[in-house]
Amino acid sequence: MRSEDSNTPWWERRTTMVLLTLIAFVPLLWPDIPPMVDLPGHMGRYRIQLDLATSPFLKQWYSFDWALIGNLGVDLLIEPLHWLGLGLEPSVKLIVMTIPPLTVAGFLLVAREVHGRVPPTAMFALPLAFNFPFIFGFVNFALSMALAFIAFGLWLRMARTGHLRLRAIVFVPISCAVWVTHAFGWGTLGVLAFSAELIRALDRGDRFVRACFRAGINCLPLTPPMVLMLVWRGQDPTAQTGDWFNWQAKISWFAMVLRDRWLICDMLSLAVLIIVMLEALRDKRLTFSRNLAISALFLLAVFIILPRIVFGSAYADMRLAPFMVAVALIAIRPRPETDLRFRRSVAVVAALFMVLRLGANTASFWLFDRAYDRELAALDHVPRGARMMSYVGKDCVTPWMMHRFEHMPGLAIVRREAFSNDQWVAAGAQLVRTHFPTGWRYSRDPSQIVTGPRCRGEVWWPLNRSLAHLPRERFDYVWLIAPRRHDPRLMEGMTEIWRQGSSSLWRIDSRAAPAAAADYPIPPRIIRVR
Repeated sequence: MRSEDSNTPWWERRTTMVLLTLIAFVPLLWPDIPPMVDLPGHMGRYRIQLDLATSPFLKQWYSFDWALIGNLGVDLLIEPLHWLGLGLEPSVKLIVMTIPPLTVAGFLLVAREVHGRVPPTAMFALPLAFNFPFIFGFVNFALSMALAFIAFGLWLRMARTGHLRLRAIVFVPISCAVWVTHAFGWGTLGVLAFSAELIRALDRGDRFVRACFRAGINCLPLTPPMVLMLVWRGQDPTAQTGDWFNWQAKISWFAMVLRDRWLICDMLSLAVLIIVMLEALRDKRLTFSRNLAISALFLLAVFIILPRIVFGSAYADMRLAPFMVAVALIAIRPRPETDLRFRRSVAVVAALFMVLRLGANTASFWLFDRAYDRELAALDHVPRGARMMSYVGKDCVTPWMMHRFEHMPGLAIVRREAFSNDQWVAAGAQLVRTHFPTGWRYSRDPSQIVTGPRCRGEVWWPLNRSLAHLPRERFDYVWLIAPRRHDPRLMEGMTEIWRQGSSSLWRIDSRAAPAAAADYPIPPRIIRVR
């Protein structure tokens, strides 16, 4: 690897890489709670995890049992920060805002190891640290992917320096740590490492079959988590895996890799990345690293094969899409004989793209943070230990700019030790269990999501129907968050104690069902569970 001197281009210098990593902190500096779709629900789980033993309220409705599963990244990191007295919300912010810089560092480390220097084209990949799965709030997954890329950079470096025996030793615990963070990161690390070892074996002159065998042998240090995986998934053999080869969804996931707030901005940004990849195929001044090109093709194959639901977890294939694109971009480099002027031009355009993209993310998070503050003012009027039924309005067709309120009810657990009906219940995937004396329609995700009309193919109830059959004797408050139009007669027997726009908070005064409930019967095909 080339050492730095005064003639080293600015984009190849270590100081530039440090700066690029630090810039990734900026978008999440302002929000006190990172405005991500699922994160508030996870924060509710963290509060249960930390305070269940000491909270007389939470122990009425929830239980929490530690288990070794491949989905514990942030859950484990919360523990030492809580012990240090940092507080739950600051701890979550600190951990989450660190994930994009770690992802950027992983991308840059891989680029430097593969190319011997950081090519200017690598900066096009850096905004993918703020990818849609991250914004969706898959924080354990996002953290594991960041760690996977850092680990892959170390894997390549130890191969380059000839420390293969040491690598075989240290990657046993590293692979287990990545798996515990989230199993998806471990799987991605295995795909990247295998493709790199395959290319290394082919470069040594091995035939393809022998090269595959040698690559598999070299990747054995990454296999111990397979035992953990078998034990973990054996705890819930009924977990669903399905929705294979949904081509419409896969095309949509690719289009959404940078989805944030503004459709035109996000699609133009994706168009820039596609143009860069196409230019690398057309322009003779650019080329691809065989190592990472093969890795990108392997990830593409996995993306195609993966179903939408794996072991009960949705959006499995969607999560891989942005990292597949990132690897393809990191694989691009100018040819050695390319003149410095061209490389400088590429570096300026890439840096400008990165700054504009991160600027858009920063503005988006700031605007969402203002919306969060407005909605969360309702919790100032809720007593500690309240039993809350929360309803979050949703359309049958989700707009590009998701309001990210779907799991906001989880913050009632965080701030008021209240019951919230948004917690997930997935055997083997969640450590929290809900023991609230109603059926799932009023006790767990997705009971908090309600619509105006009935949505075909969805389990969400219309708000009117859910309000009409709400078991009022079980709840103290109803929290309506950006609801769709509903029948005001269904609020009979409740007192409004807070309102902000269409959102409102109601105290249940009468346990009797409203007279208008008869106008919203449950269709026979819908089984009502109590």
